[in-house]
Amino acid sequence: MSPENTSLNFIEQIVDEDLKSGKHSSIITRFPPEPNGYLHIGHAKSICLNFGLKRDFNGKTNLRFDDTNPTAEDVEYVNSIMEDVRWLGFEWDKLFYASDYFGQLYDWAVQLIQQGKAYVDEQTPDEISRQRTNPTEPGIESPFRNRPVAENLAMFERMKNGEFENGSMVLRAKIDMNSPNMHMRDPVMYRILKQHHHRTGDAWCIYPMYDYAHGQSDYIEGITHSICTLEFEVHRPLYDWFLDQIIEGSYRPRQIEFARLNLSYTVMSKRKLLELVKGAYVNGWDDPRLPTISGLRRRGYTPESIRNFAERIGVAKRENVIDVGLLEYCVREDLNKKARRFMAVLDPVKVVITNYPDNQIEPLEAVNNPEEPEAGTRIVEFGREIWIERDDFQEIPHKDFFRLSPGKEVRLRYAYFLKCESVIKNDDGSINTILCTYDPESKGGKSPDGRKVKSTIHWVSAAHARDIEVRLYDRLFSVPNPDDVPEGGDFKDFLNPDSLTVIRAKAETAIAEVQVSDKIQFERKGYFCCDPDSSNQLQVFNRVVDLKDTWAKLASK
Repeated sequence: MSPENTSLNFIEQIVDEDLKSGKHSSIITRFPPEPNGYLHIGHAKSICLNFGLKRDFNGKTNLRFDDTNPTAEDVEYVNSIMEDVRWLGFEWDKLFYASDYFGQLYDWAVQLIQQGKAYVDEQTPDEISRQRTNPTEPGIESPFRNRPVAENLAMFERMKNGEFENGSMVLRAKIDMNSPNMHMRDPVMYRILKQHHHRTGDAWCIYPMYDYAHGQSDYIEGITHSICTLEFEVHRPLYDWFLDQIIEGSYRPRQIEFARLNLSYTVMSKRKLLELVKGAYVNGWDDPRLPTISGLRRRGYTPESIRNFAERIGVAKRENVIDVGLLEYCVREDLNKKARRFMAVLDPVKVVITNYPDNQIEPLEAVNNPEEPEAGTRIVEFGREIWIERDDFQEIPHKDFFRLSPGKEVRLRYAYFLKCESVIKNDDGSINTILCTYDPESKGGKSPDGRKVKSTIHWVSAAHARDIEVRLYDRLFSVPNPDDVPEGGDFKDFLNPDSLTVIRAKAETAIAEVQVSDKIQFERKGYFCCDPDSSNQLQVFNRVVDLKDTWAKLASK
């Protein structure tokens, strides 16, 4: 059934009309990644779209690996893709591989040769490219274009049998060398690749090109709506031409294009992502700075936040760039409801409360999540010596600074009013220790005399603090569009040198309860995720996102 009382996007409208007209009794979509790299946030949009159509129209969605290029594909990528799809919250109806159809694709290619619609070309790729010329000029026919059918059949079989070297010849479709669409100028259907395949082994040494295999695979699987990104719009006439050669009956898949996701401050090209990984500019495919799904997962993004992001940006027919701030907003919104709160001091300076009793430890009750009362409370220890953030103190405060300074009071979260009396400095003039007094009557943050304190700061008991490693992640690139490279430049020139800062911090004792992949909030500092690098000796936390969009504020100045 189609969605009711909602505004349908243009793809949903097409599907809805096809079901209402009786063209299809049900729909089948597919997500067809090539296993040549890890999925990224752009693929997540496509996954959400295809599986969303399944959900909203009671259809089916298959996962198909378009594994037609063994030089770039690997089982590692296959496994990571399946993990990513499931992590996003989806389950495919059937699992397929384009390599399942190699025999059928070969037979159809033979059929085209027999019909005089395909031929073996012995020219080099450069020669073929030159003969295609440009859209405004007629192409030049290959000298092998009119090779006799029998000779083409024999040559193609010899190609399959491995009698020729890589790159020595190809099989081309015979379509139209004068077409203004360059993809119709006798496209290559098969090339020789004597390369071990991750599923078929060494059974084949010729492999079909994407444009030939893709539509035929859709047809074999009974796909009703083949959803592609906008760059494949110009490929659609070729998609349809190949289908025209094999279709029997009224059924045929329909290709529909939508705008791909472009995200600011990152790159989405698999080639560029691979370059960053292999060049060790990042620490693997799951580096939290990358837009890969595995990177986002390790950083601490939730499947719900990514699905919400995909829904918010919607489906469009025109390319645009989405501000990464929207993705960050979506994860903030989700984690605000779910994340337990803890206190951690990332840049600590010691405070000694001179009028607090020596060796006294006071248990204080702290709220785990104000957005979720059923999350309950925890105990934090309070004592004479505590850690606070260095930037929560200014010896000479500017006029808009309302936190701790000489003679001024702040409220300690869950504890007392604190007043600075003096400081102890290092030889270089930096603050070593802040000497303060507390108001014993202000427990819980209120004073009996009703005096007001403008600021509340977090803290950690020095006697109980746990050392943790904190990885502060920022944008991987320093410019919104790193693909916009001047002549002679390189996209890597825009890498942000401050995209990762690693620090040692102090955290409350309850942090020991946090497990790998748990998402938490360090109060006033942001949302964090416990990283797999954590050990019993040292927990590691990745910053998912700040509490507020400080980047946008800086960019606007």
